[in-house]
Order: sequence, then C-alpha cells, then structure tokens
Amino acid sequence: MVGENPLHVFATLLRGAFGSTDRIAGSLLQATPIIICGVAACIALRGGLFNIGVEGQLYLGGFAAAWVGFSFAMPPVIHVVVAVAAAILAGCLWILIPALFRAKFGTNEVVTTILANYIAVLLTSYLTISVFKRPGGWSETDPIAVTARLPQLLPDSRLNIGLFIGIGLAIGLHLFLRHTSAGYAMGAMGANPKFAEYGGVRTRRNVFLILLASGAVGGLAGGVETLGVHHRFMEGFAPGFGFDGVIAALLANGNPIGMIGTALFFGALRAGSLLMEVETNASREIITVIQAFIILCVSAQILIRRRSGRTGERRWKF
Repeated sequence: MVGENPLHVFATLLRGAFGSTDRIAGSLLQATPIIICGVAACIALRGGLFNIGVEGQLYLGGFAAAWVGFSFAMPPVIHVVVAVAAAILAGCLWILIPALFRAKFGTNEVVTTILANYIAVLLTSYLTISVFKRPGGWSETDPIAVTARLPQLLPDSRLNIGLFIGIGLAIGLHLFLRHTSAGYAMGAMGANPKFAEYGGVRTRRNVFLILLASGAVGGLAGGVETLGVHHRFMEGFAPGFGFDGVIAALLANGNPIGMIGTALFFGALRAGSLLMEVETNASREIITVIQAFIILCVSAQILIRRRSGRTGERRWKF
C-alpha cells in the first residue's frame, strides 16, 4: 500500500535485527524486559489468572530502583541488590490491592490491574516532573550512582546481565512448575480451580500469592531497565514492554521456556523496525499491526477452546 516491495521491507527488518553483532545485541537488549515481563505474565497465567497490569508494575519498579540509585550512597554490590529489592517491593505493593480484591471478593483482576496501569504511569510522570526532576534537564531524574548500575555484557552496548536474569527466571519458573508440589498445585488451580480446591489446594491464598509474585517480577523488569539501560528514570522509559510481555506469554500458552522464544521474536521486531523505517517507506507501526494480528489469533484460539470444551466433547454449533 505504501509502494514498497514486501520482501525488501521484511529483509530490511531482519537485517536490522540480526545484520551484525551490534544489531543482535540491540535485539537482545529489546528482548530483555519483554522476557522478564513475560515471566510475570506466565506466573499469573499458570495460576488461572491474568495480570494485565505488568506495565504499571514495571513503571513503579523502575522508579523505585532509580530513587534508591540516586538517593543513597552504598558499596557497589550492595547498592545494586538494594535497588533491585526496591523495584521488586514496588511491583509487589502495586498489585497488592487488586490481589486482595481478587482473593477476598472475586473481583476481576483484569479490570483492576489494567486500571492501575494508568495510575502508575501518571504517578511516576508526576514524581519525575514535579518532585525529582533533574535541574535543567528533560523529564527525567538525576542519574543513578555508578555503584547501582548493572554490569554490561558488551563494551559498546547497553546489553546487560538483565538478559541472564530474565532467562534464569524463566528456567526457574519452569522447574518450579514441574518439580515442586507448590508448582503442581498452582498448575492444577489454573487448569480447574474447583477441582484444585476439592483436592485440598487453598485457592484464595494461592490467588493472592500468585498475583503478588507476578507483580514482584513485573517490578523487577522496571528495575533492570533503569539500572541496566537508562541509568535514570524518565517519562516513557519503557513504552509497551509490559504489554509485549503479556502477549509473549499468551503466545507461548503460559510456558516460560517457550516464552523466551516469543520474547526474543518481539525484541527482534522492535530492533529491526528502526532500520526498516529509515531505509523504506514502511512505518515502524507495522510492528504494532503484526502484534495486534497475533493477539487476534491467540484470542480466537482461546474462544475456540472455551466453545468446544477442554475435553473436546462439545463442538461448534452454527
């Protein structure tokens, strides 16, 4: 429609994502927060819940980590640990109210968590502009101390150990689900809450803990982005990473190992779209169109499962 050869456009997209060592590093850099946010979404999905508020938890976690980074002086390793802990705690606290309402009153967590996203983004914007704004700078805080920064993996790239943190979390969640009794109870609850409760699983307690764990990992994603990439907090510092993580988890059907692959795919799309927009007439918003198409396909799959039944006993009726 814009007069470009589709093969040329997608070839440019691939070259922008994998055409050199620096571009591969850029793709991995974009994929890092998506992987961690995907783990947060997988935790909720495997428990039969849907935490769509990962974006807001990411923003609160990123701001909390930045605040610790520029407000306190600590030894190098301790400073990083405390900043990361602050990010985890912020994400955990931000989902506390939706978790309480879901566990105690059965309130739909989709509604409460998605509404919390807007509050989180606007709250951090207010704090950045009106309270902690760097003098003479844009809408950003003071830089964090060098002691609070995550180690870089490549000398001329912002790629950092957050990539290994995300992959480690995904593998750890996979092992937890497969090899622990708590993981089995979590999976049983996600598959059939009534059956799990009949089998002795404390579903209300587990709902609360699962959402808290999901929010904590969402906050960690923001902390990694702040401490490893931007080294400060700024408005719009991580646009859409939380939603991309949810999509990656959905596309992998809640499988944390499969989610690594889908997150890498989305990271490559993000990185490759920069070169695509420069060298062709195609807008980088085509990436949003691709993601929207994936959401439609996943939604259709879920709808078909619900209509046909998990056992395949019921069929479509026209």
